[in-house]
Amino acid sequence: MTRRATDNTKALYAFLAAKFEIDTMLARLAALSADHFETSPDAIHWGHVGTLNHYRAKLREITDSAFKEGEHAE
Repeated sequence: MTRRATDNTKALYAFLAAKFEIDTMLARLAALSADHFETSPDAIHWGHVGTLNHYRAKLREITDSAFKEGEHAE
């Protein structure tokens, strides 16, 4: 008896939808970063630093997981 190959069309569409959403988020973040997170250098205060460090920590979690670095290193 032979097993039929599983149709992965739904999984492929779900994967591509998630990838598209990630690509959109990354493009928006890149544009925001290019604009210095909509902050004038003269207006920067420690609150901005805290916010940016929060963003960085969240992105670090993602990149560490994706690239198997940090706590996700093998």
